[in-house]
Formats: sequence, C-alpha cells, structure tokens
Amino acid sequence: MDINVSQTGLLIIVSGPAGSGKTTLCDRMLAEVPELWRVVTSTTRQPRAGETDHVDYYFFDHATFEEKIKTEHFYEYAHVHGNIYGTLKSEVQDKLAIGTDLLLNIDVQGAAQMRQTALTDPLLKGHVVTVFIMPRTLEELEQRLRGRATDAEDEIQRRMQVATAEMQQHELYDHTILSGSRGEDFLALQKIYFDEKAQRA
Repeated sequence: MDINVSQTGLLIIVSGPAGSGKTTLCDRMLAEVPELWRVVTSTTRQPRAGETDHVDYYFFDHATFEEKIKTEHFYEYAHVHGNIYGTLKSEVQDKLAIGTDLLLNIDVQGAAQMRQTALTDPLLKGHVVTVFIMPRTLEELEQRLRGRATDAEDEIQRRMQVATAEMQQHELYDHTILSGSRGEDFLALQKIYFDEKAQRA
C-alpha cells in the first residue's frame, strides 16, 4: 500500500476498566464529532439481542477467526472468557490511508498490542493516540458496576481484580482522563482529539 503520511488519519484508542464509562463515552464521541468513525471490532461470541453483524461487531465462528489469525488479518486479538476478540487490519488501514480519523474502544491487552505494532507499522506510526479512562477510586468503580445490576457477585469481584491490574498500566497511555461526570469526560476526550489533530496540521 502506498502511504501518504501527511494525509494519514488519526487512530484514537480508548481503554478503561469495566464500569469506567468508556463505551458510553465513545458512543457520544461518535454521535457528536462527525470527523470520527468507529472501528468495528470482531468477536466469536454470539450476537446479543439487537446487535447486527458488520455494525456492532463482525461476528465469526471460531474456525474462521482462527484462520484469520493465521493469515495475519488482525492488528490485535485476545481470548476472553472462551471467546476471541480482535481488530481487523482491513477496518483500519483503508480508512486511515485516506485521512479518516478513527475511534477504537479496546481493552488494555489490545491497546498494548496496537502500541507495539505502531512502533514499526508505517501506517500507524505517529498516528495512534491512546487514552485511558481512569476511575477516581476503586470504590466508585465498584459502585458503578453494582449500579448496572447486570453481573453476579463473583463476576463483579473478577472485574474488580482485572480493573486493579488495568489501572496500573495507565502510565503507558498518551493521555489519562480522571473520570468525572459523563459531560466532563466527553469534553476531556474531545479536547484530546482536537489538540492531537492541531499538532499534526
């Protein structure tokens, strides 16, 4: 692929522990910042009610996903609770190459793989911006998880253990947003995006 680095878009990667509000935040960014396009990720889990293939996720069976891993179709992938999740190169490359800015909501493990790839990948290098959504306290995060009323107690405890490990990695990110209200988090992420754009103008 011939790459014009000057016109390459930005890839904004957002991570944060479960309950940090990152999905709601990303949805608002995509709704209110028309310059940004969502990266649709892939999974082997079954679609939930209301989810649509190619819109919410690319839904693959395990055999197809594993074959795409072998043929290096993914920038990153991870095995999570018996399913596989990943980011297809095709979802990123063509859009970035023509100057489209992208927003990718992935976990800490996936973000680490993307950071490593961006060190040498000519399309990603210098065009990836990572943002971590940091809960103010673990107690507040636990309250949010309990407030969702969607997880059993053992799942809440597991998510809290994972969150503790994830929060220790925030210094690896380009930016950390200390989570406040939804409005404050939105304004903070919006500012990061426009500031990063201005630096490359």
